Amino acid sequence: MNPRIALCAGETSGDQLGAGLVEALRERFPDAEFAGIGGDAMRAVGMDTWFDASELAVMGLAEVLAHLPRLLRLRKVFRQRVLAWQPDVFIGIDAPDFNLGVERWLKARGVRTVHDVSPSVWAWREHRAAKIGESAERVLCLFPMEPPIYARHGVDAMFIGHPLADAIPLRPDRAQARAALGEPVDAPLLALLPGSRLGEIRRMLPTFAAAARLLARDVPGLRVLVPAANAHCRAAIAALLGDAPMVRVLDGQAQLAMIASDAVLLASGTAALEAMLCKRPMVVGHRIAPLTYRIVRLLGLLKSRFVSLPNVLAGEALIPELLQDDCTPAKLHAALLRWFRDPQAAAALQPRFLALHETLRRDASRRAADAVAELLSR
Repeated sequence: MNPRIALCAGETSGDQLGAGLVEALRERFPDAEFAGIGGDAMRAVGMDTWFDASELAVMGLAEVLAHLPRLLRLRKVFRQRVLAWQPDVFIGIDAPDFNLGVERWLKARGVRTVHDVSPSVWAWREHRAAKIGESAERVLCLFPMEPPIYARHGVDAMFIGHPLADAIPLRPDRAQARAALGEPVDAPLLALLPGSRLGEIRRMLPTFAAAARLLARDVPGLRVLVPAANAHCRAAIAALLGDAPMVRVLDGQAQLAMIASDAVLLASGTAALEAMLCKRPMVVGHRIAPLTYRIVRLLGLLKSRFVSLPNVLAGEALIPELLQDDCTPAKLHAALLRWFRDPQAAAALQPRFLALHETLRRDASRRAADAVAELLSR
């Protein structure tokens, strides 16, 4: 069997997930063809990318509205091209606002569909699970609390674990990470991750940088590492930071920066999960566009007590979350300072983070490939 497998991944995290899935599927189907929307990682493993994943990197209700005409044109062209290519299965990876519509349209025309990375039904409107089942024959879930929600709505969903939990060692080597980055063994080190989208960087970095400057007054010799996801992000970061001697901007290397650090300041998202897997104390600071925030509050869309994955997975506030009006330099500084001044509090996180890591460590790419292969064999 030499299947044609169409995929669509949005932004950097989806591109990484897609690359692992393509590799695992190629082990089962050496002559399979892969095509669709992806980024550098998926191209590197042999996928023919008709459009780049960056086309879908839009976040927030207000932001999506601004890009909606372009996204609708792209979706129309893309789904027609997928249908003409006649794939054996279409796999939408994350990017639910884009992919679920494509999946629904293709499924209605006889194409088998899989959605890889469940939307956050545990946080936003559980009833969406039934709608997602109308788009995807099978939903692949990265977190263990998700399949039971789909089961309540009669949707085929499987927990496959998280690829990051497979890739990151259970006990990362902090000294080795510092050596790899050329950082002093004993200098206090803060990793600062304002996001991987330009809009997010422009919104969060000035506040994060101000918090880091406040922290430097209380932590002598503080060094700050700011990983940039790509050249565009690096340019934006450099323009916003200006000349800051204690700050070093990195080309990628976010994971190394986190492992090497004493604490991490980050925007909510996959970075919080990654920092947890790196076993680092962190503070989550996040603001969304004011219009988006007003809509979320007005409609009561957010159901979860927490927004960061470490807290969601633990079911309690292991790490500080400072959101919207609470996301100020002074409050971020105070929360960060605790991790530098209270080593016992930081150490107490280690066994909790390790237990969560082990829960998510399931060889996710292999399990996802098994789920797709089983669907194809029906």
